[in-house]
Amino acid sequence: MNKSALIAVAALAGLIIGFVIADRPAQEASELTAEAPSFAAVPGLIGGQDQTGPYEAAVDWPKPLSQLAGHADWTWGAVQGIYAESPDRVFLLMRGELPALERPEEVPYPDVGPSLSFPVSATPFRNASVGPITSPGNTGSDGWNEWQGTLGVDARWEHCLIVVDRDGTIIEEWTQWDHLFRRPHSVAINPYDPEKHVWVVDDRQHVVYKFTNDGTELVQTLGIPGEPGNDESHFNRPTFLAWLPDSTLFVTDGYANTRVVKFDADGNFLLTWGEPGNPPNDTRPGRFNAVHGIAIDPQTRRVYVTDRTNRRIQVFDEDGQFLHQFSTGNPSTPQFLYMGTDGNIWIADNQTSKIAKFDTDGHYHYSWGSQGQWPGSMWNVHGLSVDQEGNLYIAEVNNGRAQKFVPREGANPDFLVGLPLRSAWE
Repeated sequence: MNKSALIAVAALAGLIIGFVIADRPAQEASELTAEAPSFAAVPGLIGGQDQTGPYEAAVDWPKPLSQLAGHADWTWGAVQGIYAESPDRVFLLMRGELPALERPEEVPYPDVGPSLSFPVSATPFRNASVGPITSPGNTGSDGWNEWQGTLGVDARWEHCLIVVDRDGTIIEEWTQWDHLFRRPHSVAINPYDPEKHVWVVDDRQHVVYKFTNDGTELVQTLGIPGEPGNDESHFNRPTFLAWLPDSTLFVTDGYANTRVVKFDADGNFLLTWGEPGNPPNDTRPGRFNAVHGIAIDPQTRRVYVTDRTNRRIQVFDEDGQFLHQFSTGNPSTPQFLYMGTDGNIWIADNQTSKIAKFDTDGHYHYSWGSQGQWPGSMWNVHGLSVDQEGNLYIAEVNNGRAQKFVPREGANPDFLVGLPLRSAWE
């Protein structure tokens, strides 16, 4: 082979080697991309940041309160609770109504300090938990005694409990019961009750109300209205409810008392447990500060309780014997507990503005959420519910609104809040 031929062969070999070497990083990158684990709520997602996790926020849900006659200038007050009996019947519980306001222009306040203005960027500009005959945020005080506004101008004590359909249209107004409420805190239906009675906890009336499903009759009251106490017949600012499959009832009691109270299916007192703790880092079993959310595992009959101020979940057997506990992290303010058919514990956390998933041993799995007022953001989620189609609903105290979230197409099912327990319902 002559010299020219050797040069040509060498050049061709160099080109081939260079092409292979040059292509290898791209090939390896492609392989890494295909095989790399993804934490996206929708596997294979291109772009986005999972601002609303595995869900999309439903547009214009619920419809504005102005849909009601005489409410053109009014909007939702602090929305305390939410419960989806079905996609077509969702209960909303709120503390009165507020004047509807447009977001104000940002105004500097140099007299207060440098670089201070209000509102700040895109952060919420009004705390619905301050003002409408409610309580200042995070204090739990009695707003009836502290409120300085004028009824009919600064707030209205109306429509504390309403029902909306899947489109967010108000289909029932339970205004006949507004006079009963002082600070309605949560709403629920016993999933093991074929008659689907509607239960409302009012922490400032110190009672638990039980209504017929259509709202025509108040059939039972646990506690003495307006009379706090710490015995078999009294509560002191109760918060939430949960049931065993035999309809044994548990009440978290609550803001002032530091206990869980157990009743039989007829509402007869059985037992109580819990003692005051030493916040914010008490780790002693059975010590509480703000006994708040509660959920029950129907398989094991274990009772999961939010010890809110101590940033932990305590776990007991049905007779109040301590089993174990796990922290929700710092900072955190675990508000609400939920357990569905997936058998996991879901919490709504105020301080982090997240919905978080734990298994029953306390292992952390996943969370999502961002603070704000834009659709899909949240501020102080105080109640959570899921319907039979997998739609998620939240009640926001500080934002003064409820939201509906629809599962995103292709969402990882492990990231979706579990379907509800409805064993006694058709």
